[in-house]
Amino acid sequence: MALIEIEGMEFYAFHGHFDVEKVAGNRFLVDLKIEADCSKAGQSDRLEDTLDYQKAYLAVKEEMAIPSDLLEHVGQRIVNRIKTEFQETQKVSVKISKMTPPMGGQIEKVSVTTFG
Repeated sequence: MALIEIEGMEFYAFHGHFDVEKVAGNRFLVDLKIEADCSKAGQSDRLEDTLDYQKAYLAVKEEMAIPSDLLEHVGQRIVNRIKTEFQETQKVSVKISKMTPPMGGQIEKVSVTTFG
């Protein structure tokens, strides 16, 4: 078993409940953790025997490009997609952080972590 982490992925996207968020967009940071059986790759040293990090990144990028009202919804879509596309996946967590959210005060970020 292995824990694969892709950390600090940055996207500009249009997630949010308020109209201004849907038009102006915002900066988001995403951290993805995938627990997977990579034992075959540990023996073979072949990319086709493991979870391809590049494909996982592209899946996250595509899901982040689809606007949603809630980060919970985006997170669940990412979890579902990773578990569907990568059969060796045992567990997934994705943390999505909205940077400087428009909440009426000085806030660095708000984050939602989804598990699956």
